[in-house]
Amino acid sequence: MPKGYVVITEDVKDPAGMAEYAKLASKTMANAKILAFDTNAEQIEGQWHGTQTVLLEFESPEAAREWYNSDAYQEAAKLRQAAADCNGAILHGLG
Repeated sequence: MPKGYVVITEDVKDPAGMAEYAKLASKTMANAKILAFDTNAEQIEGQWHGTQTVLLEFESPEAAREWYNSDAYQEAAKLRQAAADCNGAILHGLG
């Protein structure tokens, strides 16, 4: 079964709000592996959104979707969305 990945770009407007988000979100990430967190992504094409980028790995795209849609994470996501302009996607691994 292929892995699932979540990539989120965030243009942070409220660092204190993002810190609160991080505390709450971290409690929901038992099944996620943080592969990257970068505040200085090296843009190689087009326009990159945001001041930081996060890449998470899950056992499957379904597991990524279940995590994102969970009540616990959605409670945290509201804090992130209030503190930053965000884009996100679930990617399907090859395998």
